[in-house]
Amino acid sequence: MIGRMTGILLEKKPPQVLLDVRGIGYEIDVPMSTFYELPATGEQITLYAHLVIREDMHLLFGFATESERQLFRQLVKISGIGVRTALALLSGMTVSEFQQAVLQQDSVRLVKIPGIGKKTAERLLLELRDKLNVKQLDPGQRISLSSQSEDIQHALLALGYNDREAEWAIKQLTNQGSVSDGIRQALQLLSKAK
Repeated sequence: MIGRMTGILLEKKPPQVLLDVRGIGYEIDVPMSTFYELPATGEQITLYAHLVIREDMHLLFGFATESERQLFRQLVKISGIGVRTALALLSGMTVSEFQQAVLQQDSVRLVKIPGIGKKTAERLLLELRDKLNVKQLDPGQRISLSSQSEDIQHALLALGYNDREAEWAIKQLTNQGSVSDGIRQALQLLSKAK
């Protein structure tokens, strides 16, 4: 089993990256939470890996943190939750946000993620209620936003971006100026990231 990979980041095409490990290029699917943490191409990175072997293909998934990989592995064990759904969940919320949703049995938060319906959300909450380690919650992980940044975030959410994408774009803003300038800059950043 492949547990961890270190190499040179050659390409970034969400949700996939191409990683050169000693001359071999690995195509690795990553959640957007990991994608936003990646450095520029040409830099060395380390990803925690999960390999899925099927009759017709081998799929390699990479994660910035061990906690992301552990959650991914717990999700794919649930009946009806495939690797794409697990990847979508990790792209839509952080590990601590997911743990908090499970702790509070908040299906509304899960349904906001594309591809997660009400029945799937309820099944996730039921199956994981007693399995997640909620002692490792990091309530301070979310960034605190100024009122101007909050307005930009609300606009991005209204345009269909998720919390993680909006927060990433706001962190990247250099000089916000007015709210409309900040929205414009954030949209440009998000379009380049995709």
